[in-house]
Amino acid sequence: MNDELFLNERIDVIATFGAGLHPCNPVKFRRPNGREVVIREIGLRHPSVKGARTVHVFDVTDGEADYRIELDSERLTWHLTREGDRLW
Repeated sequence: MNDELFLNERIDVIATFGAGLHPCNPVKFRRPNGREVVIREIGLRHPSVKGARTVHVFDVTDGEADYRIELDSERLTWHLTREGDRLW
């Protein structure tokens, strides 16, 4: 991400869950201001440890901007942590 904003916004996410290599796939999310972002592509995804919790990190795009969203697997909450110019 280039020219990125670091955020900590709690977001609502619609995701699909299934089997296979990538059992969780976010489809779209709604920001606190009400704006909905439809995810067109998922790039990097990986688990990360924050303290004693595992957070699943997803770099996604809507075709206009790139976003990093995170799922806290203990609290079952989603956060938007970064927003940047379209890079890939």
